[in-house]
Amino acid sequence: MQDIIQKIENTDWQHICEKMHQQGYAIIPGLLSTEQCELLKANYDDAKLYRKTVVMARYRFGLGEYKYFNYPLPDTIQTIRTTIYTKLAPIANAWFKALNINFQFPSEHTDLLQQCHQNGQDKATVLILKYGQGGFNTLHQDLYGDIYFPIQVVLMLNEPDKDFTGGEFVLTQQVPRAQSKAMVLKPNKGDVLIFTTNFKPEKGAKGYYRVHMKHGVSEITSGERHTLGIIFHDAVS
Repeated sequence: MQDIIQKIENTDWQHICEKMHQQGYAIIPGLLSTEQCELLKANYDDAKLYRKTVVMARYRFGLGEYKYFNYPLPDTIQTIRTTIYTKLAPIANAWFKALNINFQFPSEHTDLLQQCHQNGQDKATVLILKYGQGGFNTLHQDLYGDIYFPIQVVLMLNEPDKDFTGGEFVLTQQVPRAQSKAMVLKPNKGDVLIFTTNFKPEKGAKGYYRVHMKHGVSEITSGERHTLGIIFHDAVS
């Protein structure tokens, strides 16, 4: 896992911070190798790794399937989740301070999970998603409980325009008293996309205000698309 930790440590986090403040998302290119992506996909059918499978059409979430991991998480996922959290916590705290929200996130991920568990949120939220042709994911937010971390990440496990077409990652920003703004992203295989779970602060004439954001996936027109979603808080169920 040392190579992953080193890549995270070598990332320009000042640049990531600026991008998150400006647009609510940022990309770390090439965190995972091709071999690491393929291993995560190869384990998709290993039932003992997962606690729950969701067929999206049943709940009108879209068309596709996703699985929530059990604890303990695989080493690769645990390493990424724990290491990246420490880099994102200062961003989250800056956002809450700007918006006058009286809550500060701990610097260590284990302390955030302890807060979740004390609130009855003790289920793992890391998930792997699989879409085939025609698959999509409706716009949504991943909150799962009263305690939530306002930033999450997605790791792309397939190569766009090679393994699949379509399937762009879509973020929408709900601008007050105006039409929503859409951002369409195409991260490459092995990239990490960091984005807001719920909202980001935006500076206005009278100080900062809250801009709500949602995310989803456009329709896959051919091939198969897998992603790994890392949410830093735990769930009630």
